[in-house]
Amino acid sequence: MTNEIIGNDPAPRLGRADIAKRAARDLIDGATVNLGIGIPAMCADFLPDGVELLYHAENGILGFKELSAPGEGDPNMMDAGGKFPKLVPGMAFFDSVESFNLIRGGHIDVTVLGALQVSRTGDLANWIIPKRGIGSIGGAMDLAENSKRVVIAMEHNIRGDIAKIVEECSFPLTAPACVDQIVTDIAVIDVDRENGRLVLRETAPGWLFDDVQIRTEAELSTTGEVGEMV
Repeated sequence: MTNEIIGNDPAPRLGRADIAKRAARDLIDGATVNLGIGIPAMCADFLPDGVELLYHAENGILGFKELSAPGEGDPNMMDAGGKFPKLVPGMAFFDSVESFNLIRGGHIDVTVLGALQVSRTGDLANWIIPKRGIGSIGGAMDLAENSKRVVIAMEHNIRGDIAKIVEECSFPLTAPACVDQIVTDIAVIDVDRENGRLVLRETAPGWLFDDVQIRTEAELSTTGEVGEMV
Protein backbone atom coordinates (compact mmCIF):
# COMPACT_ATOMS: atom_id res chain seq x y z
CA MET A 1 0.00 0.00 0.00
CA THR A 2 1.05 3.59 -0.50
CA ASN A 3 0.12 6.67 1.47
CA GLU A 4 0.53 8.93 -1.55
CA ILE A 5 -2.54 9.40 -3.69
CA ILE A 6 -2.29 9.42 -7.46
CA GLY A 7 -5.11 10.83 -9.56
CA ASN A 8 -8.16 12.98 -8.98
CA ASP A 9 -11.07 12.13 -6.71
CA PRO A 10 -13.84 10.26 -8.57
CA ALA A 11 -16.57 12.36 -6.90
CA PRO A 12 -16.88 15.19 -4.35
CA ARG A 13 -15.87 14.44 -0.79
CA LEU A 14 -18.35 15.04 1.99
CA GLY A 15 -18.04 18.22 4.03
CA ARG A 16 -17.20 18.41 7.71
CA ALA A 17 -20.87 18.80 8.62
CA ASP A 18 -21.74 15.68 6.61
CA ILE A 19 -19.09 13.67 8.47
CA ALA A 20 -20.64 14.81 11.76
CA LYS A 21 -24.14 13.94 10.52
CA ARG A 22 -23.08 10.40 9.64
CA ALA A 23 -21.29 9.88 12.93
CA ALA A 24 -24.31 11.21 14.85
CA ARG A 25 -26.65 8.81 13.09
CA ASP A 26 -25.38 5.86 15.14
CA LEU A 27 -25.63 7.55 18.54
CA ILE A 28 -28.17 5.74 20.71
CA ASP A 29 -30.97 7.48 22.62
CA GLY A 30 -30.13 7.96 26.29
CA ALA A 31 -26.38 7.37 25.90
CA THR A 32 -23.80 9.31 27.87
CA VAL A 33 -21.55 10.85 25.20
CA ASN A 34 -18.36 12.88 25.17
CA LEU A 35 -17.62 14.83 21.97
CA GLY A 36 -14.14 15.99 21.03
CA ILE A 37 -13.23 19.34 19.51
CA GLY A 38 -13.87 20.08 15.81
CA ILE A 39 -15.92 17.72 13.67
CA PRO A 40 -16.91 15.55 16.67
CA ALA A 41 -18.46 18.54 18.47
CA MET A 42 -20.68 19.16 15.43
CA CYS A 43 -22.45 15.84 16.03
CA ALA A 44 -24.58 17.59 18.65
CA ASP A 45 -26.23 19.62 15.87
CA PHE A 46 -27.31 16.59 13.84
CA LEU A 47 -28.92 14.07 16.17
CA PRO A 48 -31.61 11.89 14.59
CA ASP A 49 -35.22 12.59 15.57
CA GLY A 50 -36.14 11.11 18.92
CA VAL A 51 -32.54 10.81 20.14
CA GLU A 52 -31.56 12.61 23.32
CA LEU A 53 -28.12 12.27 24.86
CA LEU A 54 -26.45 13.11 28.14
CA TYR A 55 -23.33 15.06 27.21
CA HIS A 56 -20.26 14.86 29.39
CA ALA A 57 -17.38 17.34 29.52
CA GLU A 58 -14.03 16.51 31.12
CA ASN A 59 -13.93 19.72 33.14
CA GLY A 60 -16.95 18.59 35.17
CA ILE A 61 -20.36 18.83 33.48
CA LEU A 62 -22.88 16.07 32.85
CA GLY A 63 -26.33 16.22 31.32
CA PHE A 64 -26.25 19.24 29.02
CA LYS A 65 -28.06 18.85 25.69
CA GLU A 66 -27.19 21.79 23.48
CA LEU A 67 -24.80 24.70 23.26
CA SER A 68 -25.52 28.41 23.27
CA ALA A 69 -25.30 30.32 20.01
CA PRO A 70 -22.02 32.17 19.28
CA GLY A 71 -21.83 35.30 21.40
CA GLU A 72 -24.33 33.97 23.93
CA GLY A 73 -24.07 31.87 27.05
CA ASP A 74 -22.75 32.18 30.58
CA PRO A 75 -18.93 32.63 30.56
CA ASN A 76 -18.81 30.93 33.97
CA MET A 77 -20.28 27.74 32.52
CA MET A 78 -17.96 26.38 29.83
CA ASP A 79 -17.31 22.88 28.50
CA ALA A 80 -13.86 21.41 27.87
CA GLY A 81 -13.87 22.74 24.30
CA GLY A 82 -14.53 26.34 25.31
CA LYS A 83 -18.21 26.29 24.31
CA PHE A 84 -21.12 27.41 26.52
CA PRO A 85 -23.76 24.76 27.29
CA LYS A 86 -27.32 25.88 27.89
CA LEU A 87 -28.52 25.35 31.44
CA VAL A 88 -31.20 22.64 31.61
CA PRO A 89 -32.89 20.88 34.54
CA GLY A 90 -30.90 17.92 35.80
CA MET A 91 -27.43 19.14 34.78
CA ALA A 92 -24.71 18.20 37.23
CA PHE A 93 -21.50 20.07 38.00
CA PHE A 94 -18.43 18.64 39.74
CA ASP A 95 -14.66 18.98 39.81
CA SER A 96 -12.39 17.49 37.15
CA VAL A 97 -11.24 14.70 39.50
CA GLU A 98 -14.79 13.39 39.77
CA SER A 99 -15.24 13.89 36.02
CA PHE A 100 -12.24 11.71 35.24
CA ASN A 101 -13.47 9.14 37.76
CA LEU A 102 -16.58 8.86 35.57
CA ILE A 103 -14.43 8.30 32.50
CA ARG A 104 -12.01 5.86 34.12
CA GLY A 105 -14.89 3.99 35.72
CA GLY A 106 -16.27 3.14 32.27
CA HIS A 107 -19.40 5.27 32.51
CA ILE A 108 -19.05 7.01 29.11
CA ASP A 109 -21.01 5.05 26.52
CA VAL A 110 -19.53 6.72 23.43
CA THR A 111 -16.77 9.18 22.74
CA VAL A 112 -16.41 10.79 19.31
CA LEU A 113 -12.89 12.07 18.69
CA GLY A 114 -10.75 13.43 15.89
CA ALA A 115 -7.49 11.79 14.85
CA LEU A 116 -4.14 12.39 13.24
CA GLN A 117 -3.69 8.66 12.54
CA VAL A 118 -5.62 5.44 13.10
CA SER A 119 -3.93 2.08 12.56
CA ARG A 120 -5.27 -1.16 11.13
CA THR A 121 -5.61 -2.56 14.65
CA GLY A 122 -7.42 0.49 16.02
CA ASP A 123 -4.50 2.34 17.60
CA LEU A 124 -5.22 6.05 17.91
CA ALA A 125 -2.78 8.97 17.60
CA ASN A 126 -4.35 12.39 18.04
CA TRP A 127 -2.42 14.43 20.58
CA ILE A 128 0.87 15.54 19.02
CA ILE A 129 2.55 16.12 15.66
CA PRO A 130 6.21 15.35 16.45
CA LYS A 131 7.61 17.31 13.51
CA ARG A 132 5.90 20.47 14.73
CA GLY A 133 6.42 19.79 18.41
CA ILE A 134 2.81 20.83 18.99
CA GLY A 135 0.65 18.71 21.26
CA SER A 136 -1.86 18.74 24.09
CA ILE A 137 -2.46 16.08 26.72
CA GLY A 138 -6.14 16.46 27.57
CA GLY A 139 -8.95 14.03 28.16
CA ALA A 140 -8.54 12.04 24.94
CA MET A 141 -6.20 9.46 26.46
CA ASP A 142 -8.63 8.58 29.24
CA LEU A 143 -11.64 8.71 26.93
CA ALA A 144 -10.04 6.50 24.29
CA GLU A 145 -8.91 3.93 26.84
CA ASN A 146 -12.06 3.74 28.96
CA SER A 147 -15.14 4.63 26.88
CA LYS A 148 -17.36 1.72 25.90
CA ARG A 149 -17.25 2.77 22.23
CA VAL A 150 -14.76 5.02 20.41
CA VAL A 151 -15.75 6.64 17.11
CA ILE A 152 -13.33 8.70 15.03
CA ALA A 153 -14.80 11.49 12.88
CA MET A 154 -12.21 13.05 10.58
CA GLU A 155 -11.17 13.82 7.02
CA HIS A 156 -9.69 10.77 5.29
CA ASN A 157 -6.45 12.40 4.16
CA ILE A 158 -4.35 15.37 5.14
CA ARG A 159 -2.97 18.04 2.82
CA GLY A 160 -0.90 16.41 0.12
CA ASP A 161 -3.29 13.44 0.07
CA ILE A 162 -1.37 11.63 2.81
CA ALA A 163 -3.31 8.77 4.40
CA LYS A 164 -4.46 9.08 8.01
CA ILE A 165 -5.63 5.45 8.19
CA VAL A 166 -2.34 3.58 8.30
CA GLU A 167 -0.83 0.15 8.87
CA GLU A 168 0.99 1.37 11.99
CA CYS A 169 0.88 4.80 13.60
CA SER A 170 4.12 6.77 13.27
CA PHE A 171 2.94 9.45 15.72
CA PRO A 172 2.95 8.88 19.50
CA LEU A 173 -0.16 6.96 20.53
CA THR A 174 -3.08 8.37 22.45
CA ALA A 175 -4.23 4.81 23.22
CA PRO A 176 -3.64 1.38 21.64
CA ALA A 177 -6.37 -0.82 20.13
CA CYS A 178 -9.24 1.44 21.15
CA VAL A 179 -11.07 2.58 17.99
CA ASP A 180 -14.35 0.89 17.01
CA GLN A 181 -15.41 2.92 13.97
CA ILE A 182 -14.00 5.56 11.62
CA VAL A 183 -16.24 8.02 9.77
CA THR A 184 -14.53 10.15 7.12
CA ASP A 185 -15.41 12.31 4.14
CA ILE A 186 -15.32 9.26 1.84
CA ALA A 187 -16.08 6.18 3.97
CA VAL A 188 -17.41 4.46 7.07
CA ILE A 189 -14.99 1.82 8.32
CA ASP A 190 -15.41 -0.61 11.21
CA VAL A 191 -12.33 -1.71 13.14
CA ASP A 192 -12.35 -5.46 13.74
CA ARG A 193 -9.73 -5.48 16.48
CA GLU A 194 -10.16 -9.15 17.22
CA ASN A 195 -9.01 -10.07 13.72
CA GLY A 196 -6.80 -7.04 13.11
CA ARG A 197 -8.61 -5.75 10.04
CA LEU A 198 -10.54 -2.76 8.74
CA VAL A 199 -13.97 -3.46 7.26
CA LEU A 200 -15.34 -0.97 4.73
CA ARG A 201 -19.07 -0.54 5.40
CA GLU A 202 -20.04 2.51 3.34
CA THR A 203 -18.57 4.84 0.75
CA ALA A 204 -19.49 8.39 -0.15
CA PRO A 205 -21.76 8.78 -3.22
CA GLY A 206 -19.78 8.17 -6.41
CA TRP A 207 -16.95 6.35 -4.62
CA LEU A 208 -16.02 2.68 -5.02
CA PHE A 209 -13.99 0.30 -2.87
CA ASP A 210 -10.84 0.80 -4.96
CA ASP A 211 -11.19 4.59 -4.75
CA VAL A 212 -11.16 4.42 -0.96
CA GLN A 213 -8.44 1.77 -0.81
CA ILE A 214 -5.93 3.77 -2.84
CA ARG A 215 -6.39 6.64 -0.38
CA THR A 216 -5.87 4.34 2.61
CA GLU A 217 -2.47 2.97 3.59
CA ALA A 218 -3.86 0.02 5.57
CA GLU A 219 -5.58 -2.79 3.70
CA LEU A 220 -9.39 -2.72 3.71
CA SER A 221 -11.75 -5.68 3.56
CA THR A 222 -15.50 -6.22 3.22
CA THR A 223 -17.98 -8.69 4.65
CA GLY A 224 -20.63 -8.22 1.99
CA GLU A 225 -22.13 -5.44 -0.04
CA VAL A 226 -20.71 -1.97 0.66
CA GLY A 227 -23.46 0.60 1.24
CA GLU A 228 -23.60 4.27 0.35
CA MET A 229 -23.24 6.95 3.01
CA VAL A 230 -26.54 8.70 3.59
